[in-house]
Amino acid sequence: MSEPPAPYKVVVNHEEQYSILPAAAANPAGWRDAGRMGSKEECLAYIEAVWTDMRPLSLRTRSLG
Repeated sequence: MSEPPAPYKVVVNHEEQYSILPAAAANPAGWRDAGRMGSKEECLAYIEAVWTDMRPLSLRTRSLG
């Protein structure tokens, strides 16, 4: 009998770039929880839905000015 896959969490940095980590892992410096947890597939689907502009925040805001 296999164990269920470990949950993942979505993390985001100050440039609004997203990644996933095992839920039990500590966030690397500069990354915070994005408020989403689930299977790897669910987390990646969430990122695909919300991270529609891959440019870092600093570049996006520079483009507006």
